[in-house]
Amino acid sequence: MRNTLVTVLTIASLLGIVGVSLAFGSEGHQVESGVLLKDFLYRCLNFAVTFGLLAYFVTKPLRKGLAGRREGIEKELAEARKAQEEAEARFAEYDRKLNEATGEIESIYAEIRHEGELEREKILANARQMAEKIKSEAQKTASHEVSRARAELQREATRMAVAIAEDLLKKNFTPQDHDRLVNEYMQKVGELH
Repeated sequence: MRNTLVTVLTIASLLGIVGVSLAFGSEGHQVESGVLLKDFLYRCLNFAVTFGLLAYFVTKPLRKGLAGRREGIEKELAEARKAQEEAEARFAEYDRKLNEATGEIESIYAEIRHEGELEREKILANARQMAEKIKSEAQKTASHEVSRARAELQREATRMAVAIAEDLLKKNFTPQDHDRLVNEYMQKVGELH
């Protein structure tokens, strides 16, 4: 393709030169055709040498620049592919770590929930035991208080009965009753001995 472009440019340049030389030749000057042909060929040769030198010296750096550019683009593409592969690998690793972390969080959450349930059951069992213990002690205390109150009531009833009996005896006890009781007591003591 490059050779085709060079050929087309060369032909266009030659046609341009021919057109310019014919334009100069038709101004009314009479010049021999042999001189005109020599001049034309000299100009064509001069153009070809100039174009050849220019093409030789310009195309080499141009080729090197284009080759360097191509190599740079290929290198950048290779680096971009490598960076993309590394990014995809990191993304896959982060995704894997995220999935592992999510699974680990779920397992920790399940474990905490399980431990919470166990702790709740343990607390409820302790509370039931304490309630039973408190109930038992309350029953013992109530029973003890009832027994103590009964004993206190019996003592009070006995004191009152004694006091009432003393009052009745004081009111109804006569000296004859006193003599009779003393005689009965003496008689019983005598029978025992």
